[in-house]
Amino acid sequence: MEPAPQPADSPKGFLFALGAYGLWGVLPLYMKALAHIPPQEVIAHRVIWSLPIAGAVLLAQRRTDDIRAAIARPRLLLMAGLTAVLITVNWLIYVWSIANDRAIEAALGYYINPLFSVTLAALLLGERLTRMQIGAVLLAAAAVAILTVETGSLPAVAVGLTFSWGFYAFFKRSLPLGPNQGFTLEVMLLFLPALAYLIWLQMQGAGHFGRNWQDTLLLIGCGPVTAIPLMFYANGAKLLRLSTIGIMQYLTPTMVFFIAVLMFGEPFDGAKLIAFPMIWLALAIYSWSLLQSARARRRAARMKTALRPE
Repeated sequence: MEPAPQPADSPKGFLFALGAYGLWGVLPLYMKALAHIPPQEVIAHRVIWSLPIAGAVLLAQRRTDDIRAAIARPRLLLMAGLTAVLITVNWLIYVWSIANDRAIEAALGYYINPLFSVTLAALLLGERLTRMQIGAVLLAAAAVAILTVETGSLPAVAVGLTFSWGFYAFFKRSLPLGPNQGFTLEVMLLFLPALAYLIWLQMQGAGHFGRNWQDTLLLIGCGPVTAIPLMFYANGAKLLRLSTIGIMQYLTPTMVFFIAVLMFGEPFDGAKLIAFPMIWLALAIYSWSLLQSARARRRAARMKTALRPE
């Protein structure tokens, strides 16, 4: 039985995806305001204040039974625990990079991520890459090599973000839960460790929550800025073609890149002047391959419809 062709892009889905990628694109501005707070404290608050929002959405959707059923399945809980750890690592690297003036490198990581994901699918799932996709992956690898030669070490932030998000997305595919339910389960698993850490921090007098109203509001706001774009994305992805989502995802690292250079004043020089155009060319090649594949699927679907007997 052949898979059904993907439905046409929905304007509602486009707006959801645009909202998600746009919010992620301006997230560095929010995280920069929290740069004086240790990243692990920021991440703990992201977990704590995301849970009420995620829970409220599930209550509104009447999907809380999915969470109760998931808790009764040890293997599913173990997989959710793994994805929870990976997303925590990703958040920590990202928050640290913004606080330490490495936003350009964070943008690089999210540019590379789609290419890493298709490589991961080829290596672990046996999916075949087209020649154009192989060329794009090799070009991106060469760009990372150029940055490595200049600095004498791998661009740790970019590689860390790429690997943590790439494996998170890979294992998330195996989680038999809807995206909203999966995110809720992840933050539920992280909630008690995060709460225990924050209580310990407050007892040591090192916590920033309640120290002044600006920090307190910013830390509470970590919940909405974490949960809302994730849920926008989850709803948008269901209403758009994979090729559309694949191209729209470049909006976030592009916004992060320009914020880093124009607003944070991070230097864009040396090997970056060579590596970034190589990455952009790789992504253009990869995007073209996605569009070609989408057109081929549509042509095949039209031919199948035209040949179908009445």
